[in-house]
Amino acid sequence: MIALVSHKGMNRAEDPDGTIADVLIVGAGPAGGMAAKHLVAAGLSVVCLEQGDWESSDRLPTGRPEGELMARQRWHWSPNQREREADYPIDESESDVGITMYNAVGGSTWLWGAHWHRLTPSDFAVRSLDGVADDWPITYAELEPFYEEAELAMGVSGLSGDPAYPAPHRHPLPPFPIGKAGRKAAEGMNRLGWHWWPGSNGIPSRPHGHLAACVRLGVCSKGCPEGAKAVADKAYWIDATASGARLITGARVREITTDSAGLATGAIWIDRSGEEHHQRARVVILCANGIGTARLLLLSKSARFPDGLANSSGLVGRNFMPHPISVAVGVFDEQLESWIGPGGIAIYSMQFYETDRLRGFVRGAKWSLSTGGGPLSIHPGLGRASLERGWGAAAHQKMRRLGHSLSWAICGETLPDPENRITLHDELSDCDGVPSVKVHFRVGENDRALRDWHIERARESLVAAGAVETLSIPVLPNSGGHMLGTARMGNDPATSVTDRWGRTHDVPNLYIFDGSLFVTSGGVNPTATICALAARGARHLIAARRDQKVAA
Repeated sequence: MIALVSHKGMNRAEDPDGTIADVLIVGAGPAGGMAAKHLVAAGLSVVCLEQGDWESSDRLPTGRPEGELMARQRWHWSPNQREREADYPIDESESDVGITMYNAVGGSTWLWGAHWHRLTPSDFAVRSLDGVADDWPITYAELEPFYEEAELAMGVSGLSGDPAYPAPHRHPLPPFPIGKAGRKAAEGMNRLGWHWWPGSNGIPSRPHGHLAACVRLGVCSKGCPEGAKAVADKAYWIDATASGARLITGARVREITTDSAGLATGAIWIDRSGEEHHQRARVVILCANGIGTARLLLLSKSARFPDGLANSSGLVGRNFMPHPISVAVGVFDEQLESWIGPGGIAIYSMQFYETDRLRGFVRGAKWSLSTGGGPLSIHPGLGRASLERGWGAAAHQKMRRLGHSLSWAICGETLPDPENRITLHDELSDCDGVPSVKVHFRVGENDRALRDWHIERARESLVAAGAVETLSIPVLPNSGGHMLGTARMGNDPATSVTDRWGRTHDVPNLYIFDGSLFVTSGGVNPTATICALAARGARHLIAARRDQKVAA
């Protein structure tokens, strides 16, 4: 075995192109940021390649009068709509949900709703408990200290002690007021005797690190002009680069390189002028999300790896679990001021999270009560309604309802299915000519039954709260932002891509730390678990670095 070489104290920002890094990270989202922060603190030289750029608050749409329009254009959730230089097109013609992602320093946390939830203990043992899917090779207890670490780094605000989780379940910052909207929804839940809890958000309720305190503008999902939402650039990358991590932006990686022994040697990347570079490294960590990581592994074919890198199991790209979000809406006579932030969660419920087979399906979902947005979010004409229903008197009537509605967003578990997968596209490519991807995803029978049942219960709670009208959206467009499962972890190389630490079975110096690792999706937002997995994986890599096998 060859030990990693420490370069503590070296000014890595001035390293010439081609210098061998101890660790190369692909992707500057929360997983890459968490890993980089740990690795540079341990004295390892770190280079990160990010195909996006550093963003800044003065570019955000949310602080401008035209912000709602901009959010549907150059700040759209879908890369197919934005078509920025940092984006790559995605073929969704065989998918039941549109994909949401963002390429920048901070990754998709620029667009996330900041919903912060851990998986529950049962999520790690679905096969043992419910006879479907597979068990994770790790437990909730093993991940718990890393959840706590991630919550501190991200400035999570919430009320500690939720009985839906094992005790202790603490948050580093106090919760936000639940507001009129939260109180109204809670009234319905109380009448039914159902669980609810004040929201836990990756948004600080008071100044925290590089993050400002939230002023409750309610525009969080398209970037916070106050700098309060926990985007990974502020949570991780400011400190990581100050400590010596070298972050290269505008760098599109097209291949992970390997030597004759099958060990990773670095990555080939393309700069904005179209010039190719080879960044060499002793260890490579992929943090490009469940689509980007699968894409890169499939692109990195060779005679030794004819089906893609680290793909002897044939599972790279398979078992894609994007969490299509369903919505139940209630309209009320009274003004609820449901536009007031934070734009994460006012309250949430895990009443129906665990399996009850009498419902006709397994597993469950988390409900989140979120802000209602501004006028364009409810304008019927922008939803392609007919002239009579979408404009004129109908539009005025709709605008008078602004702030009168509540929405339960239902995040239901998506069971793994190998036919739900990411494949390389035969014709579609990005602006650098690198083949893009096609998403194959269909809502399964169990997932559909779960979704429909939860929508009806959510509508029932809104009626109990006094709603005069309810409606539902079975699948929210472009809600496929939880890109999970395409390089799952496990103990058996025949049925998984990585081991329990995120190290690929086939290439011992190639790691994956992002949502690709998920064995099951759970029914909660995944960012907390992604950050915890990255922290756990990085710490293990540091502890075992003297035994780490690397290329000669």
